[in-house]
Amino acid sequence: MGEQPVRVLACGDVEGRLNALFNRVQTIQKKTGQFDLLLCVGEFFGTTPEAEAEWQQYKSGAKKAPIHTYILGAAGQDTVKNFESTDGCELAANITYLGRRGVFTGVSGLQIAYVSGREALQEPAPAHCFTSKDLSALVAPLTSSTKFRGVDILLTSQWPRGVWNYGNNPDVNTKFCGSGSVASLADKLKPRYHFAALEGAHYERLPYRNHLILQENAQHVSRFIALATVNNPAKKKYLYAFNIIPMKTMDSTELVKQPQDVTENPYRRSGKDKTETPKMNFSTEEEEPASQFFFDLGKKQGGGGPRGRGRKRDGDHQWRRWEGDGQNKQARRHPQPPGPCWFCLASPQVEKHLVISIGSHCYLALAKGGLTSRHVLILPIGHYQSVVELSSEVVEEMEKYKSALKNFYKSKGERCVLFERNYRSQHLQLQVVPVPLDRCATEDIKEAFMVQAQEQQMELMEIPEHTDLKQIAPPGTPYFYVELDSGVKLFYRIQKHFPLQFGREVLASEALLNIPTRADWKECKQTREEEEECARVLRDEFQPFDFALDD
Repeated sequence: MGEQPVRVLACGDVEGRLNALFNRVQTIQKKTGQFDLLLCVGEFFGTTPEAEAEWQQYKSGAKKAPIHTYILGAAGQDTVKNFESTDGCELAANITYLGRRGVFTGVSGLQIAYVSGREALQEPAPAHCFTSKDLSALVAPLTSSTKFRGVDILLTSQWPRGVWNYGNNPDVNTKFCGSGSVASLADKLKPRYHFAALEGAHYERLPYRNHLILQENAQHVSRFIALATVNNPAKKKYLYAFNIIPMKTMDSTELVKQPQDVTENPYRRSGKDKTETPKMNFSTEEEEPASQFFFDLGKKQGGGGPRGRGRKRDGDHQWRRWEGDGQNKQARRHPQPPGPCWFCLASPQVEKHLVISIGSHCYLALAKGGLTSRHVLILPIGHYQSVVELSSEVVEEMEKYKSALKNFYKSKGERCVLFERNYRSQHLQLQVVPVPLDRCATEDIKEAFMVQAQEQQMELMEIPEHTDLKQIAPPGTPYFYVELDSGVKLFYRIQKHFPLQFGREVLASEALLNIPTRADWKECKQTREEEEECARVLRDEFQPFDFALDD
């Protein structure tokens, strides 16, 4: 490659503590050598007499910054006085104000985009705020070029709202943190590094990708890093050192390499996940209001009915509506089917004797004609066709059921395999099948799926870790999906025809459960009485693991 990397230091809110910052920088440079530039985000100036006195020393030339320092503009009204112009200019020797917004390109070709201040909440915008016009003026010239791939570095004072989606959680109150406009800016500019401050916290998000797996060509990853305040008493990290080779001089193969811990893009959430308010997640104006249905198999079954929220014990084989009195939460509105559905919990078609547990958004049912006596389905209470259409709250509870089932099967000496077929089905059914630990290893299960797929001219793709299925299969896409207990996920985008019993056939094969005659569920039918007994036994066994009982 032969290109020389640029050595960069990034810093959070300085708040006028110039001596502390520059002393620290000098110490670092004595140990590791000279850095090329220091980038400061957040509030650079302070408002105390001490901060003002320190600044006067640098402004007068009595002291000089030991490194080329580039800063953003005011993030509050009190510090606006330090910036005489909205245009960039040198404020003191080696200390340069970048400007209100723009792109700074160094001699090396390193491209740094920046926006000063906070998002304006009113018109006209205060001097320390940016507007949508500022962001448009920054983005348009860059993205209009057909050669645009992204910028090397993005500097903002505010965090991008939702940057934590799909990633590790920051130690801040996410309800009030960040700007949606900054999030949109980061999504459009695709920075390799994005720095922000103002929250008094240090947060290094897992790197995220800028392309859709299996749908777009690979692109570079982005890293978001929030830095704390200089000399903060909690000793949170406020300086970040890194080397970077400018994008324009990098080999494209090197540029798009994906680290193992890469996640999905936090700013490109699917439609049902985009809102933060529960109201919007659950219903549309076209939906009819529906109470949530619950039931209890009652005394006739020895009190062994499905357990969960809103459970009431006053009738044999009775469906119960949760009407939301003062003790219970408001009845929820779930998406309704356009016609009859065998799996919507409120539907009269549901075979209620198979239900094992009921949560707020999902329920657990014994599989009809199951491969084993503990083969179950996780199903949404409302009408959703596939996993990729689920709202975030439904996904969250589905994950809780997965976790509970894994622990349950483990207690039985089994591991579980989950699969979904979003093809010729109208309601999501996540199949969960236990396989004895001493029967085969997880790698054997993966190999069996891969081999049998190849035999049928299908290519199962292994999905990278931390990848969200919604990014690979937009709603409406027919697919088959497998999830193993190790976290390995396999995916096939269905083209034309697909064997409906494929998941069962693989698990029933000689290599795995060795029960080939049970591959077709219709060959495994039981009488109503047999089903009721199997469900009763499973309910009792699952009870210690059923989180819905505690809610």
